[in-house]
Amino acid sequence: MKRIRGKMFMKIIVAKDPKQAGMKGHEIFADALNNGAQVFGLATGSTPLTTYEQIANSQLDFSDRLSINLDEYKGISPDNDQSYQYFMDKNLFSKKAFKHSYLPNGLATDDAAEIKRYDQVIAENPIDLQLLGLGLNGHIGFNEPGTSFDGGTHVVDLTESTINANSRFFDNIDDVPKQAYSMGIGSIMKSKKILLEAYGEKKADIVAKMIEGPVTEDVPASVLQNHPDVVVILDEASASKLSK
Repeated sequence: MKRIRGKMFMKIIVAKDPKQAGMKGHEIFADALNNGAQVFGLATGSTPLTTYEQIANSQLDFSDRLSINLDEYKGISPDNDQSYQYFMDKNLFSKKAFKHSYLPNGLATDDAAEIKRYDQVIAENPIDLQLLGLGLNGHIGFNEPGTSFDGGTHVVDLTESTINANSRFFDNIDDVPKQAYSMGIGSIMKSKKILLEAYGEKKADIVAKMIEGPVTEDVPASVLQNHPDVVVILDEASASKLSK
């Protein structure tokens, strides 16, 4: 499915299930790599796992490429098994090492300095392919509803719905961090190409709003309608409420 409205070009791929979707995700990473992409923006959470699994078992070589992650919990050390650094090491970096992989420093004590550092990393290493997941409330990265479309790296107060969604990864909901560092929407939108993945029936409503609803800060992912090169990979369940 291709939707063209003004400058918008969004390619929608509907796979049978997340495993098949992961194969499609791998193909997009492979195409980017083979076409000279140097910097890959990466995401965490359960959604990209099938894509990472396919990449990990492939012949793709990222040893001379860079990666930049979207976000990191605030107040968690890199070796904490719930940190995004730990997640990336376990699910991708230990199997497919990059020349260098950048993540926000969750233990930074000076927010302004850490924000400046990460914005500089992104500015000096323009992202060729950015992978995104999709929150139930439409967030991308940790950019919650109401976040400016123009912003850079920032400290986010996580919403109750995001904390509840992430609590499945923790022993107790009280252990879920309440803040995170996140790449801003303005930075995400500067990526040359964007790949968003969303699976499961629970994502069907927000997928429809993202693709077919108005562009609004109330649904942060709707801004992707304004990007010139976006691929959205869905499974049949998450695509079930699209009108076309």
